[in-house]
Amino acid sequence: MFTVYILRDDRGKIYKGMTSDLPKRLIGHKSGNTRSTRGMKNMVVVYQKIFETSDEARRHEKYLKSAAGRRFLKTRLQSNNMRP
Repeated sequence: MFTVYILRDDRGKIYKGMTSDLPKRLIGHKSGNTRSTRGMKNMVVVYQKIFETSDEARRHEKYLKSAAGRRFLKTRLQSNNMRP
């Protein structure tokens, strides 16, 4: 099982990623071991979706990083009263 997830910090910065072990990956993010999220503070998971294979998850992650995926997320986060 693979999870595509999105983190948002208290300043509104967004990080999109994929992992096979979300709890372990979040520990890495919050401890500063992940360079791309080192500057983010008070991160929360605002989106997650589980896939059977890494190929499916990678395709969804790539979609979320595209213009269409960013529009989807903006709508999704606004409908959940989360700041995009």
